[in-house]
Amino acid sequence: MSAYRDGDKVVVMVPSRLSKAEEEQWVATILERLAERERRRRPTDADLQARARDLSRRYLAGRADPVSVRWVANQRTRWGSCTPDDRTIRLSTRLRGMPAWVVDYVLVHELAHLLIPGHGADFWELVGNYPKADRARGYLEGVAAAAHLPLEADAPEGDFEPEPRRMHHGDGLHPSGEYPREVAG
Repeated sequence: MSAYRDGDKVVVMVPSRLSKAEEEQWVATILERLAERERRRRPTDADLQARARDLSRRYLAGRADPVSVRWVANQRTRWGSCTPDDRTIRLSTRLRGMPAWVVDYVLVHELAHLLIPGHGADFWELVGNYPKADRARGYLEGVAAAAHLPLEADAPEGDFEPEPRRMHHGDGLHPSGEYPREVAG
């Protein structure tokens, strides 16, 4: 038995040997499980805020304390952004539905910017505290490649220092400067 989404429909596959009552029971059970799984993969703004605090505690010694963390739909060229001055973090709604460890990576990256605005070695050392950082970067690279998005090399290390009191602009989340930026989507 399995279920998957096909556009806005859910397709549930059950063995033909089931009685009508058993089929209805299994379909209801499978739909509940699918809804729960989707809910877990689509956290609310409040869920993001709580998750960010937990990640800060676990990987950044609790030093990054965002005032707000929320989803935004207007980020087409980056996965996340933050404004260190007002301690706000925004994540692209394109991350919704991705594995939690990928969303966690983007949160850790933006939390690290609350402590270090640039992308020097000290910044990447903080981000590297998250054990799935490399795996998550690879996942995001795969998403960008699957969408046939152009690969655009980031500026060399050190060229990302934001102007004082300006919003951190997305950098592709990769320390080598080779991570592609999404330019549409």
